[in-house]
Amino acid sequence: MLINKNLVTLNLKAKTKEEAIKKLAELAQKEGKIASVDEYVKCVLEREKAYTTGVGNGIAIPHGKSKTVKEAVIVFGKTSDGIEWNSLDGKPVNLIFLLGVPEENVNNVHLKILSQLSRKLMNDNFVEILKRAITIEEILNALSDIRVS
Repeated sequence: MLINKNLVTLNLKAKTKEEAIKKLAELAQKEGKIASVDEYVKCVLEREKAYTTGVGNGIAIPHGKSKTVKEAVIVFGKTSDGIEWNSLDGKPVNLIFLLGVPEENVNNVHLKILSQLSRKLMNDNFVEILKRAITIEEILNALSDIRVS
């Protein structure tokens, strides 16, 4: 399973993208999805230097392939305080999807996850569901059809 209730936070307290990525990575570590928060965060921040993952509309999809990732994972964070992310539209981010995949990423799992998620995020109704969600179950239901198979 890519995401579960322990990989969702609706009250993310972070002032910077680095802090947000670290806090979400800590959730992944608690669930046994990654071995080292520091190593994984370093990998994700390297990707951020190459190009922003702030895709616009208040959404960011930071991600990274790393040997510290034990199995593919999606961690979702929502914050009421917008976080500066150098987004494509120049606006702050409130919805963050942290994706992690093992370095030996067979079958391009990260591309499959990114593709499915990106397709869903093009749907304004889907984005509204995420923005209005007040329970973890609402988030899990919205993301329930994202698969790696």
